[in-house]
Amino acid sequence: MMKKLLSLLVALLAATGIHAQYRVSLEDLDDSETVRAFKEHVAYWAGAQLEGRKAGSEGERMAADYLTEKLKEYGVEMLTSGCEFKLAGQADTLTSRNVMGIIPGWDKNLNEHYIVVGARMDNLGMDQLTVNGERVNRIYFGANGNASGMAMLVELARKLSLARTQLRRSILLVGFGSSCESFAGAWYLLNRSLADEVANIDAMVNLDMLGLSSNGFWAYTASNTDLNTIAQSLQGELLPIQAQLTAQEPYPGDHIVFYDRQIPSVLFTTGRYPEHNTGRDTYSLVDFEGMERELEYIYSYVQHLANGQRPLFHGTLENKKEHPIGVYAYSDVEVKPMFLNSPDPATFMERWVYQYLKYPSYAVDNGIQGCVLVDFIIDEKGEVQDVKVSRGIHQVLDDEAVRVVSASPKWRPGRHHGKKAKVAMTIAVDFKLSKDKGKFGINGKTLK
Repeated sequence: MMKKLLSLLVALLAATGIHAQYRVSLEDLDDSETVRAFKEHVAYWAGAQLEGRKAGSEGERMAADYLTEKLKEYGVEMLTSGCEFKLAGQADTLTSRNVMGIIPGWDKNLNEHYIVVGARMDNLGMDQLTVNGERVNRIYFGANGNASGMAMLVELARKLSLARTQLRRSILLVGFGSSCESFAGAWYLLNRSLADEVANIDAMVNLDMLGLSSNGFWAYTASNTDLNTIAQSLQGELLPIQAQLTAQEPYPGDHIVFYDRQIPSVLFTTGRYPEHNTGRDTYSLVDFEGMERELEYIYSYVQHLANGQRPLFHGTLENKKEHPIGVYAYSDVEVKPMFLNSPDPATFMERWVYQYLKYPSYAVDNGIQGCVLVDFIIDEKGEVQDVKVSRGIHQVLDDEAVRVVSASPKWRPGRHHGKKAKVAMTIAVDFKLSKDKGKFGINGKTLK
């Protein structure tokens, strides 16, 4: 009996091409083919050799190469033109890339219309901390965020590729590079790579943090009626799990960029978790059996998008920044609000926000960092009102960003048509750990 088990184990290793980070054990022998594949993908993408997949790093490139390899293996036609882009920062220029593949639809009237299914590839990389007086590397492995989403993308591609004769629209599968850098890859896709095809993108599906189904399985549609209708129709199907619709965005992601271009989008996620953006986000956290159940649901949802009516862009869209009556966007007013006699928001960041921001000790101890987007209004008296987070990282960082902005001294109010006006603004508060814990820096990276 033992010889038979060992022979089976050797055969599994040979058949699946398992990477060094994942080895089939006796406990894995009962796993389905999909669960074994999920384990292999997450083990590679969350492996130490990728060093946290920092945007522009060798680890991010390796993640992109692996994604390309697997999509090709599953019969996806890869698109290589227009995938690489550069991020210009204060100190250097980084090269990043998207991975794009397509499964053509069969309907000659619809196969030039696309459903984009995407997942972010990058994470926070690595930094150093002091342990017992010695400097050691800390890797932000990102097993759930977002090796789980990429694994879902690959296995979804396998199922869709096998069912390509049943898909009327074409499926565009995308691994987004530099997502942590203000969703740079998604921006580049829509404004450069597919600038001429944006009107033919009928919907977008974002796969982000899908490895903890015990926390819940959520579908965020920004209250889009047509997308909600698909979810409601799936409740009548015999699926192993059902996504719960939520009106509150569980976590911001690349879908935001598609909202801004008025493309109906849905985020599938299992939501926030304590290990997010820390070095503890490792392979052992992930519920692979739960991911297999989620895969069946997402596959059915994407099939409905590919074969049904084109969803309309409507509903309550928080990220479209539709302001109340009487409130003007910063870019629209004739005279901008001024902080310390400067209309440049960088003055507010440098002279106030980064002077009084305190890095919460919990975030420092757990290596939590990132960029918090904060919305607020400067009223006719120059007072800051309605401060809220539009894209958060972690509750402790979100709360600190809101605290500092809320405590702002008065501004000189903006003017529109010669009258003082309420002006809506958004700033990016960057919490970035350096070698000296608790030191901040302004991100300041833009796309070339």
